[in-house]
Amino acid sequence: MKNYILAASLLGLAVASSVSAQAADRKVTIKNETGYAIVEFYGSNSGTEDWEENILGGQRLNHGDAIDVNFDDGTGNCMFDFLAVFEDGDQLTKEDVDVCKIGTFTFNE
Repeated sequence: MKNYILAASLLGLAVASSVSAQAADRKVTIKNETGYAIVEFYGSNSGTEDWEENILGGQRLNHGDAIDVNFDDGTGNCMFDFLAVFEDGDQLTKEDVDVCKIGTFTFNE
């Protein structure tokens, strides 16, 4: 009987943790503190090979500006890779950002 109760408890914990990961808030404020304008920004599920679409959609994220992004892509994944493209063509990549645990991500100088 004890083994049955323990197994049921462990199953309940596993279900609860998967539900909480799926229900996690994936909204992140992206801040630009680089000193340069970001002209393209991509955030893609770490499990994919492509960058998806430019989140800025033709806008600029100037130095000191911020944008709120919802990274909920329907997969339940929390790990995302970020790519910032600057006006001079330079690029900065950050891999494996846990968007379920952070509320703000800052690109720094």
